[in-house]
Amino acid sequence: MQPTTQPLASSFRDPSGFVFQRNGVLYRQVNKVFKYDFDHFIKSGCYDHFVNNKWLIPFEEVAENLSGSDNWYKTLKPQRIPFISYPYEWSFDMLKDAALLTLHVAKEGIAYGVMLKDATPYNIQWLNGKPIFIDTLSFEKYDSSKPWIAYRQFCENFVSPLVLMFHRSQPLQSMLQAYPEGIPLTITKSLLPWTSFFFFYTYLHIHLHSKWSARKTANTPVTRTNFSEKKMIHILDSLTALVQKKKWRDKPTTWSQYYEEASARGDYLEKKKEIVSEWLNKIEFSSAIDLGANTGEFSYLLAEKSIPVVAIDFDHSAINKLFIRVKNDGKNILPLVVDLANPTPAIGLNNAERASFIDRVQVDVALALALVHHLSIGKNIPFVQLSELFQKITNYLIVEFIPKEDEKVQLMLKEKKDVYYDYNEENFLEAFSHNFSVRDRKAIPGSYRILYLMKKNA
Repeated sequence: MQPTTQPLASSFRDPSGFVFQRNGVLYRQVNKVFKYDFDHFIKSGCYDHFVNNKWLIPFEEVAENLSGSDNWYKTLKPQRIPFISYPYEWSFDMLKDAALLTLHVAKEGIAYGVMLKDATPYNIQWLNGKPIFIDTLSFEKYDSSKPWIAYRQFCENFVSPLVLMFHRSQPLQSMLQAYPEGIPLTITKSLLPWTSFFFFYTYLHIHLHSKWSARKTANTPVTRTNFSEKKMIHILDSLTALVQKKKWRDKPTTWSQYYEEASARGDYLEKKKEIVSEWLNKIEFSSAIDLGANTGEFSYLLAEKSIPVVAIDFDHSAINKLFIRVKNDGKNILPLVVDLANPTPAIGLNNAERASFIDRVQVDVALALALVHHLSIGKNIPFVQLSELFQKITNYLIVEFIPKEDEKVQLMLKEKKDVYYDYNEENFLEAFSHNFSVRDRKAIPGSYRILYLMKKNA
């Protein structure tokens, strides 16, 4: 029988099963080939253990072959994640926490006779500041005589970017976009400083691992080594120690300290919050994004509505600081490192395997506060282009216009020639009128700044 449903563009590589959508509902099919491993994962109690500890999303079983495939064994309806993000959009501490969860479930599963067969960060998403596994088919029956099949995958997807970011003190998570299957060990090794040889676990899992892998060829005879559970746990523990010891060396940036500076300007920040809060109380919405969120003052204002909030900024330090805050208090905010002037593109097979940021984010309300002047003057993006960008993202828009008289704009213009003759409120409104209608306008007391509540045109 020919299948009537096709897998999602991101779910075609695993022969164990696939994810598909029907009538707007997400399902996962378990294929016959994975019957033995799936049944063991469930009957062993491992699934319940992981779900109860919120390490894995739960599912409901649907007793119907919805795909129409001859390979069908079971249909699962998993809990849906509000927003799918990718590892090249995560900050250092997000990548670190995702790595630690991966190692933790791999070790915890051993007690149930289960082993993690996939160690890709694409199997992890975020809920309330915590990482959670989304792929139920990543767990197979454990064979203690075999080494961890996902060891190299883990090193290239997690260890490589973490040690590079640690030793170079640079936000290099975007390298995972260039290397979506993991940064090759040889490249990581070549980019690390010579001092990394003195970090034992880095030497073991990167330098020595790379050297050993380079010696293997297609003609290298397969040798059967006697592996054991004890050796497996030792490897997982050493990787955990490596990841735990890596800390992000935070350097204060203009954006990571933005709201500290704003708070020093009288009651500007509080007045701004009052206006935004008033408008949020007037409109109905169930999803939101904070564009140019910095450290998340207004992201938290959105989160007070008990809705999922995405918070983006191009500044890694600001987003990492926001993530640590969200992690500690459990708010439903997803901080991501995204540059609106160069948002995440679609990559992978047919440029469809990993969707672009713009295609993934469709929300009811967006905040664009203290942002337009940075994009228009800082990035030379015309108002018309900004209006087109925002209308692809949101239904309601709360946007701040900062005129040239403002000290921050004056500071920007000191560093570049003022050729922005059309940068004024009249042209701003004319450009945005093609996609939005103004519902309200309020000046922020004590400043030149103006807030607008807009709604996308029908």
